[in-house]
Amino acid sequence: MMLSPINVPHTLISKQRVSLSDISCLDHQLFQRFKSKFIVQPSLSRLLVSFQANKTRPMYRWYKFKEAFSASLVEYLFFHYGIVQGKVLDPFAGSGTTLFVASSLGMDAEGIELLPIGQEIILTKQILETEFTSEDFERLRYWVEEKVWNASEVRFALPELRITRGAYSEKTKESIERYLGALQQENSRVQAVLRFALLCVLESISFTRKDGQYLRWDYRSGRTQGKKIFDKGAVPGFDQAICGKINEIIADTAPVYQTSFFLTEKRQGCIRLYDGSCLRILPELPDSAYDAIMTSPPYCNRYDYTRTYALELALLGINEQGLSKLRQEMLSCTVENRSKDLLSINPKWITALSAAEEQELLQAILKYLESQKTEGLLNNNGIPRMVRGYFYEMSCVIAECARVLKPNAMLFMVNDNVRYAGASISVDMILSDIAEKLGFYTESILVLPDGKGNSSQQMGEHGREELRKCIYVWRKI
Repeated sequence: MMLSPINVPHTLISKQRVSLSDISCLDHQLFQRFKSKFIVQPSLSRLLVSFQANKTRPMYRWYKFKEAFSASLVEYLFFHYGIVQGKVLDPFAGSGTTLFVASSLGMDAEGIELLPIGQEIILTKQILETEFTSEDFERLRYWVEEKVWNASEVRFALPELRITRGAYSEKTKESIERYLGALQQENSRVQAVLRFALLCVLESISFTRKDGQYLRWDYRSGRTQGKKIFDKGAVPGFDQAICGKINEIIADTAPVYQTSFFLTEKRQGCIRLYDGSCLRILPELPDSAYDAIMTSPPYCNRYDYTRTYALELALLGINEQGLSKLRQEMLSCTVENRSKDLLSINPKWITALSAAEEQELLQAILKYLESQKTEGLLNNNGIPRMVRGYFYEMSCVIAECARVLKPNAMLFMVNDNVRYAGASISVDMILSDIAEKLGFYTESILVLPDGKGNSSQQMGEHGREELRKCIYVWRKI
């Protein structure tokens, strides 16, 4: 999607070639404008602004959603900025951390999530919180005690994708298929939780490991010919892994159910989940309906969640065509994303797109990346298209967030800066500048004390320079 070039800053139109020093100069100018907003926050560790701090939290620890921020981070921000009532929105809901924290604090929460794995996590947690009975918990205990699947004569064929074939040993695959066959005999609530427990252990019992942009394959998978040997280490047996996970779910949830009578004085907020792309759903939400937004969009880092979560998506019935469709509906964060016709989705986004067109640092970066592509210096020619798509789509998301927030309401966004072909891309300042054109005031940009290092390739070519990892705090004007 392109607008008329008359909106592009004249300094860039006249310049034949943009250099790294040009980008650094523009970046410095923008930093001078925002430098008073940057606050290094020692309490915001990488542990807190990631899934790691969820590992010991009941309920949040069940599924290792690596892209999640922690429940403790949401609590910290809500308490620090006085978010104590009303309705909260997360346009990139992921595994639902924002939704469940807001609900536990008595606020209603709504989320939008495209990936079926995120939807499944959220919906299953809701079933456990609001629908599960004491008899249902007894069925879960029975499954662990009797290992029901081992006696099952029914096998449900394990759905696979091209990129998931060979992910399990034959013994593990047979156990999964018996497990899937046996759970068909349970009621819908127990089925949902048993299926969810399986989703939680798929990676651990497989020959794969989620590793940024792709699945890394263990040498035992037979899929590593010609590649660097990767040894995942000990792979737990199916019985051990699934029993451990079901017991963990019971331990975290059953006590709450048993004592729920004594917890009725504290109101639990309602949770509503919208399935699909936030680019499609946000325009359908009402004006000025939300008291806060807490979110973390996909980063502009080439990570393809349809690949890293392929095991789970396959189990949930996503076929090859469905996988490709999901990849294209995602926010442009991977080199395989094609350009979206944003104005056909919402003609009102002309202002949002103009804000991106007029962002001088962004336009310089895009021009530099295109020249690197022309000269054959990029390791993937899809990078310029991805970066352009990311910021233009995020401009539309920001515009919608401004529209649906109440006046003076807060938006919190966790995001990382990135680097391509030696060009440091200050995502924090570019998005904050765009946000200020679309109805926000930048309250602060909270900076983690420890930045993020280069990739090994970038470090070798351009030296070691840390990139900021931040939380943007914007207030709706």
